[in-house]
Amino acid sequence: MLLLCFAAVLLAAVLVSALAHRTILSTAALFLVAGFVLGEGTTGVLHLQADSPIVAQLAELALFAVLFTDGMRVGWADLRSAWRLPGRALGWGLPLTLLVTALLAHYVAGLGWPEAFLVGAILAPTDPVFAAALVGNDKVPTRLRHLLNVESGVNDGLALPFVVVLLAVAAGSDNLHLGELTTELAVGLAIGVLVPLAALALERTRFFAASAAYAPLNGVAIGLLVLALGKATHGNLFLAAFAAGITVATFGPRERAAFEHFGENVAELLKLGALLVFGALISVEFLGDISWTGWVFAVLAIVVARPIALWISFLRSGLSLREQAAAMWFGPKGFASVVYGLLVIESGIAAADEVFHLVALTIVISILAHSSTDVVIAQAFDDTRDTPNWHHALRRVRPLRRRKAVSRRPAGDPWEAAAPTATRSDSEATDRQPNAE
Repeated sequence: MLLLCFAAVLLAAVLVSALAHRTILSTAALFLVAGFVLGEGTTGVLHLQADSPIVAQLAELALFAVLFTDGMRVGWADLRSAWRLPGRALGWGLPLTLLVTALLAHYVAGLGWPEAFLVGAILAPTDPVFAAALVGNDKVPTRLRHLLNVESGVNDGLALPFVVVLLAVAAGSDNLHLGELTTELAVGLAIGVLVPLAALALERTRFFAASAAYAPLNGVAIGLLVLALGKATHGNLFLAAFAAGITVATFGPRERAAFEHFGENVAELLKLGALLVFGALISVEFLGDISWTGWVFAVLAIVVARPIALWISFLRSGLSLREQAAAMWFGPKGFASVVYGLLVIESGIAAADEVFHLVALTIVISILAHSSTDVVIAQAFDDTRDTPNWHHALRRVRPLRRRKAVSRRPAGDPWEAAAPTATRSDSEATDRQPNAE
């Protein structure tokens, strides 16, 4: 039944994708709403619970695929040369977002301090998938798109240690397992770097070569191997995924180009499937269980926490006000927050249900708000839209009228000789006008 529903919604998304690309209609929101309608709490077509194994597995797989393809877009040279702005967003913006969100969770939603900081860690990561029209639009400044893409790719893995530690604190555990966390991060990073290097080195030997038909599957094989080894060794899957993508992009530009479109389509399918499943967990009854203070918190977590954190982070950064405003707004909550929220359910802490409700509500509002405004904000960076259409039409009409007036003058008109020169001068002045503007 889940496969049938996904196929039907996917077909609908394909049919409206052209419209969604140029309007506020969002395919991500379509899958979320479809899951809500088909979920057990609404029509009962899909029977899924937050603790169903397929929910956590699909969300984890989708996040891995998204981070792997995100890493593919950013080679090490790109990362090193343009780290200044992402470094501000990660070094200052991430902890400040966590702190402000935790303060809101404590003073607005009424959570205890351990649970409040846990919510802050879960909602701190961002996801550019729900701002695709902004990140993938060439009209948007490159440094802004690079900032959002690198930040969202790295902050998922950076937030995970905070989530695990704060889960242990919320559970009242005296052992925070810091040694295990460090090992998990180190193993994940090692797998993400060494596996792609070994695969690329093998393909460079004279004994092996990938055919044109199988070239796109090279990236798939590397990704699956990293995923399997990360699972087997309990390494950080998300850090391994992003590191593997960066390694392939840095040392295998040919493999990167072959995998790019195919990989993005695979990641998109997994993302949409995870959204459908996540939407099925939400119902009217689920939303009704959240107090009005929880609703206020969810809104403030989106419109206050990240804007304040990014505003402080980008003081004297050189970004224009328009770029800063876009970066402050586009901090959508996505797969990382979904996965970490599901970890809370599995942990069994006393406030697990309340924490998950707040996290889920914030993610839903974020997806609907950010995926519906990315096209609008992206269009604001299109400078050609600053000039009204009537201005270009008027430029074409004025020279035409002058030429007609000259052609109607009687012979011997004393202005006849000067008219072409004047007309040409006026036309040139008109043509130069946009540059002056």
